[in-house]
Amino acid sequence: MNNLNDPPRWNIQPDPRGRGAGPGDGNQWNYALLVPMLGLAAFRWIWTRESQREIQQAKVQYDKDVSTVKSEMEARYRETLTERRKAVALLELELEKERQRVKGYKQAMVSQSQQLMEERKQLKQEREALNEEKQRFLKSGAAGTVLHQALEKEQNWYQRATATLKELEGQLVERQSAYCSHVQPREQRLEMEKNMLLKVVKEPIGAELDLESDLKDIFKRDKYCADLFNMDKRKNGSLMWVYLKYWRLHITLEKHKRAEEAILGEKIKSEK
Repeated sequence: MNNLNDPPRWNIQPDPRGRGAGPGDGNQWNYALLVPMLGLAAFRWIWTRESQREIQQAKVQYDKDVSTVKSEMEARYRETLTERRKAVALLELELEKERQRVKGYKQAMVSQSQQLMEERKQLKQEREALNEEKQRFLKSGAAGTVLHQALEKEQNWYQRATATLKELEGQLVERQSAYCSHVQPREQRLEMEKNMLLKVVKEPIGAELDLESDLKDIFKRDKYCADLFNMDKRKNGSLMWVYLKYWRLHITLEKHKRAEEAILGEKIKSEK
């Protein structure tokens, strides 16, 4: 390296011999070499400083951008988490409502079934009482003949009522199958229910057994379906089968009541 305190001959220095620069002397070029070198050094120093400043600015900007993106992502994460929690809370609330509703349906079904069982038990007792009365009439000779004739007379009504219930049973099976189906349109099931209600209103036995009210109760409460792969339509439904048994017992009881009323009517006429 050059020693500025003791520069070599080619650096700027006075002529030791005290003579002026001649045509063969190289000192006159020292200034020409020094200026570009100083300019290059100054440029390099400025360029290095500017580069460091730009690098520092880029680094600061990068840190700022990273911090901004991080803050936005954290805010979005918190917002998403809050929305998910709200959604979960709403779903849990809806689930609890449905659970309470199902519980209410089950309690209503149990209460309804118990009521029907009590009515069935009462009808059975009345039927047994009528059978005992029938046997007494049969043993009484002429009274037995009157009872037999009265029962024969009411047999036609009983057969019509039984046929109506048989047809209604088939319609209820199809309706419950439509309710349990995942592909059958809801409108088709509602149309079936409407037609059933219109039919029982027109039938005389419908008014006697109050079939319209019972059918509406079945449509509202009977939601039982067999398993998904069930192929037997008669395995669907629960409340409707209880009602069908109740209706059959009712028409049997009504048959004997009609016969009894006919006998009592004949007896009153004979006494007059």
